[in-house]
Amino acid sequence: MIELKSAEEIGRMAVTGQFVGELLAELSEVAAVGVNLMDIEHHARRRIAERGAESCYWDYAPSFGRGPFRNVLCLSVNDAVLHGLPHDYVLRDGDLLSIDMAVGIDGWVADSALSVVVGTPDPADLRLIEATEVALEAAITAAAPGGRLGDVSAAIAEVAESYGYGVNGEFGGHGIGRTMHEAPHVANKGRAHRGLRLVPGLTIAIEPWFCRSTDKIRYDKDGWTIRSADGSRTAHSEHTVAITATGPQVLTRRPTDGADPAAPTRKPPTAS
Repeated sequence: MIELKSAEEIGRMAVTGQFVGELLAELSEVAAVGVNLMDIEHHARRRIAERGAESCYWDYAPSFGRGPFRNVLCLSVNDAVLHGLPHDYVLRDGDLLSIDMAVGIDGWVADSALSVVVGTPDPADLRLIEATEVALEAAITAAAPGGRLGDVSAAIAEVAESYGYGVNGEFGGHGIGRTMHEAPHVANKGRAHRGLRLVPGLTIAIEPWFCRSTDKIRYDKDGWTIRSADGSRTAHSEHTVAITATGPQVLTRRPTDGADPAAPTRKPPTAS
């Protein structure tokens, strides 16, 4: 069942989204060569507790994974792309780190992710990250009232293809609101002008993720961490977005984006 949100409820989600965006930006600065993943995890735990928020990841036990998940972040390094289990690992020069988090404040949830390179970047890694960010912005632009969910999915796949990356269809975005995972599923590839009609009040998490040279994945023995099947590097970007009468509203914009988190997204991105 899809629950449409009122303008007031979207405003409450935006409060959570602002916190998520600010904390993700902070964590991206904490991540550096020589920093242990568990230090990043505990930094996030402190910030979440100080804000009076609740992690949506803690005790999460879906059908996949070897639950319950007992962390507030997913930290995925290099060939790991989703659900990375924080563990005792010290970041090295050139590591590609994806940080994913979802929290609730006063009963309303926001979810977002970003990828960064610590230390000396490989241009191929920067291009991979850029592709996920461009795909995310293209998908947000496509999330216009009156459109179709397939427009969002097709926008992601089109950017992936333009960069030469494949798209895995096993994991994608999702509805979000009172809980982290709600209907509908937001695939990272699909057919434009097909699927659910996009109407004001729909709130979704859009999350393109790409592997450099494969669209296949494998699971670690920890039961959570998902890696590229061929060991190639990966990247992941995500925002929580509300469909409004005036256009898509990104609820999890980060201060480093230089954008008003309450402003609808209108300008379409261009791939390089």
